[in-house]
Amino acid sequence: MALDLETTLDADALVRERQSARRGEGSSPRAAIRTSGAKGTVPFFSATIAAMVPAEKGDSPRTGVGRTSEHCKPYWAPRFWHGMTVWPWLRLLARNRFAVELRYWPVALVITALSVVNSVLAALQSLLLGRKIARTEIRHPPVFIIGHWRSGTTLLHRMLVQDERFAYPTTFDCFAPKSSLLTAWFVRRWLKPIHPKQRPMDNMGDGIDFPHEDEFAMCSMGLGSAYSQEAFPNRPQAEEFIDFEGVASGAVERWKAGLRRFLQMVTYRSGKPIVLKSPPHTARIRVLLEMFPDAKFVHIVRHPFAVFPSAVWTWQSVFRAHGLQRPRCQWLDEYVFRVFRRMYRAFGEQKKLIPPGNLCEVRYEDLVRDPLGKMRAIYEQLRLGDFDAARPKIEAFLASQKNYATNHYQITPETKAEIVRRWGSFMREYGYSLAGEMSRPTVAPRTPAARCAA
Repeated sequence: MALDLETTLDADALVRERQSARRGEGSSPRAAIRTSGAKGTVPFFSATIAAMVPAEKGDSPRTGVGRTSEHCKPYWAPRFWHGMTVWPWLRLLARNRFAVELRYWPVALVITALSVVNSVLAALQSLLLGRKIARTEIRHPPVFIIGHWRSGTTLLHRMLVQDERFAYPTTFDCFAPKSSLLTAWFVRRWLKPIHPKQRPMDNMGDGIDFPHEDEFAMCSMGLGSAYSQEAFPNRPQAEEFIDFEGVASGAVERWKAGLRRFLQMVTYRSGKPIVLKSPPHTARIRVLLEMFPDAKFVHIVRHPFAVFPSAVWTWQSVFRAHGLQRPRCQWLDEYVFRVFRRMYRAFGEQKKLIPPGNLCEVRYEDLVRDPLGKMRAIYEQLRLGDFDAARPKIEAFLASQKNYATNHYQITPETKAEIVRRWGSFMREYGYSLAGEMSRPTVAPRTPAARCAA
């Protein structure tokens, strides 16, 4: 069985979704395509996206996108900041000089009110369950799925957690990490109907009970995360928390204590080994091994010609979905280039610390070509148990994804040349061609075999 998950972005589909949004049929993440830049200039990749979407009557002549397309979410839709308690929320505001744009004041006021409620609920959970959670032993080393954003980490995570022998943090766990055990049974009832059914950056399903990134929990707890810039996208911040380079030792220890406490909560509920997925963990191997010396890692990579445009689009999408400012992303292309290199410099230095047999590396292109074969290789390499026991559930999940439509990004030869210049060493290490197909816009090429590294 092969998955048809080639990267495609259909301009006609974008227009149809945008028209649906205008007719009041719902807000679509695709309707948020818009380039940004200062005084009429746009990042070189963002300009390429804008050129793919035909303009309609009433749209901006520069971007081809009208005012109705500026928001991925209505004001009343939940954002991750709605789950914060008082002090993390106030610190986030203060660190960004309370730079909430006027149009988002109603959102910020609701978050402020809810932060008080969340603080009360967190105190109740601590009072009722705090000691039990603190005594919970994480007996099984976690499995960390790592890799840059848009490399296939979500797909791999969702495939692996089909195995009912594993546990995972849900969206609600990450939304309300200090009170989810106490409140999930009744808050989920009113969150489910209003939570988006798809992620803002692609067509992957989403929901309160779906597997989610523990990085959002760390961000919600105010423990240091580059994801905090999603609230204030015009104030890039906290990049140092991607690899902890330059972060004070006290802040790192607080982060470690927060992650351990969060995983104790997930373990208290399930008692099972936990599978985690957060791209920033790719650059945190040393810290994670200090916490869990026998942790196992699945590292997934993807052709940079697909990763770069998809990462730019992802950040643009989440800024519009969760931001308290209308994003002006003139810095975004350089940010994606720089963070990728920072992440893989740290990974290259630290992966040798992983015990032999605890790291498996796989290429996305090979995973979607032979998902069952690659999953079996992961199970065998990392000694995760009998793959055949999990196979029926994984096959059912794959069957449910057969009509999945992915995004298509057309990138120029100039953009490809810049990707090769900046990320060429990564491409050589993982067997991606630096030449070929450079003279015309293309989609990420197919590539041969995955590898599992001891």
